[in-house]
Amino acid sequence: MTKLALITGASRGLGYALAEALAPTHHIIAVARTVGALEELDDAIQSKGGSATLAPMDVTDKDAMAHLCRSIHDRWSPTLSQQDVEAGAGPLALWAHTAVHAAPLTPAAHMDAKDWGKSVATNVTAMGHLIPYIAALLGTKGTALFFDDPQAGQKFYGHYGATKAAQIGLARSWAAESQRTGPEVTVLSPQPMATATRARFHPGEDRDALAKPAEEAKRVLAALRLS
Repeated sequence: MTKLALITGASRGLGYALAEALAPTHHIIAVARTVGALEELDDAIQSKGGSATLAPMDVTDKDAMAHLCRSIHDRWSPTLSQQDVEAGAGPLALWAHTAVHAAPLTPAAHMDAKDWGKSVATNVTAMGHLIPYIAALLGTKGTALFFDDPQAGQKFYGHYGATKAAQIGLARSWAAESQRTGPEVTVLSPQPMATATRARFHPGEDRDALAKPAEEAKRVLAALRLS
């Protein structure tokens, strides 16, 4: 069976880099809102001899994500061997979650209600349907990968820091719960990277001093035991 990797937030930054890095060994299921960026990713994956399924959707859309996960099950579960099924494997080898809403930095007392709502919806509430849906596809042998960003409590990071911390708190709970049974749930802390999100937060920063997403993706994947 072809190994499958689901990347939520695949259109840019670390998600895009992870998809490229995994392309030689995995079929990539790429989720993001921007169709053009997904098509660029598909071109990059094909140039490496890989293949991808593009899913232009918002992770906050519960019905859309349910439909995608059902489609993954229906398409790839029949390709599992009986031995895989008996061992508890699901069709997904890896889920890497990089989708995030990064609201502009602002004092807590001046936070915009719309930005706060988007931050909560994307960074926290979506996890409430993503984890149950995708856990079933990972089975006991797959790997779920999340990325910490310890900005919570720093000034002006109210929207992003608080909701990202909540997301990672939930991921760590899942990791503790599945430690003996699987799937493997891993939370990593990437080095600061030259991404569009970071550029919005730190517009005057020397980007040459930051890690490149492609290099960071390779470092992250080298630390994992992928099924």
